Amino acid sequence: MSQAVILAGGEGRRLLPYTRVLPKPLWPVGDMPIVEILIRQLARAGIKDIVMAVGYQAELIRVILGDGRQFGVGITYSEEKKPMGTAAPLKRIKSLKKNFLVLNGDLLTNLPFRRFALAHLEGDSPATVAVFRRSVKVDFGVVVAPKNKIEEYIEKPVLGYSVSMGIYAFNREILEYIPNKRFDFPDLVQKLIKKEKNPLIYRHKGQWLDIGRPDDWEKADAIFRKKPRVFLP
Repeated sequence: MSQAVILAGGEGRRLLPYTRVLPKPLWPVGDMPIVEILIRQLARAGIKDIVMAVGYQAELIRVILGDGRQFGVGITYSEEKKPMGTAAPLKRIKSLKKNFLVLNGDLLTNLPFRRFALAHLEGDSPATVAVFRRSVKVDFGVVVAPKNKIEEYIEKPVLGYSVSMGIYAFNREILEYIPNKRFDFPDLVQKLIKKEKNPLIYRHKGQWLDIGRPDDWEKADAIFRKKPRVFLP
């Protein structure tokens, strides 16, 4: 697999007013934009055909990243004039190959992209979702009471969930399931399930941070500065 689509068109509303100046993919982590870390990781995995799906502040992203030659990759751009969700922009990209990756442009991870791509190619589904284990502490006592009788009382339990990392591997056939209207990846996953083409998962136990809020960015910046070789060996 040699192609990846990086989603970089969102407005980053949870990070306003900061994103009025700089779109999320260009936020610095260490001494480089977060999206540059992703591009360099993809290049090291042999994925050198990069499509940037842009919208908000598209020209600034074009100016900073250019054609990708400084990273050892080729970058092209697909621009949408109005937000169409996370999955719908794929329909606009005419150069999509038989298999490709899709990832959000505002995350920090050390996911082994080559292994992830191989796992998808060896699977039997048109879609594979990278997942990460997250724990959530409940600050209350949880009552288990079927038939209105308490059978179990759990004080402040910690619940574990497998959450989507915002990184996907697809076969081109998934375009058949994306309508010409606003459409997100959760919608696509649900549609594939209904069509009995259930996506596979790839469990990642390393590092992953979704940069959705200012404190997420501060944490990502601190982690990268402390151990940059975890992400860029």
